[in-house]
Amino acid sequence: MNNNSDPLYNQYADMDFGDAKPVVEVPALAQLQAEQGGKTRITMRVDNVTLAIFKARAEKSGGNYQTLMNEALRQFAEGQTLADVIRDTIRQELHRA
Repeated sequence: MNNNSDPLYNQYADMDFGDAKPVVEVPALAQLQAEQGGKTRITMRVDNVTLAIFKARAEKSGGNYQTLMNEALRQFAEGQTLADVIRDTIRQELHRA
């Protein structure tokens, strides 16, 4: 994935964030992130082939591989099958038409 895949990248590319503090060091920001973030940073090991597949799909769709992995995990946890996902996608597309 390219560093500049974010639409705001060019706007902030030349800014110097060398003195920036991490969110955890700014109590108000840490609290805000905890209340509204809705996500937790984790570290996990994924085999190289799986990671390559998600990165390739993200590159092709212009998205983020981590977002794709999160969605796949959510679908699995909710018990959704590929057939369910396809049905939902078709319904959404038919509704748009």
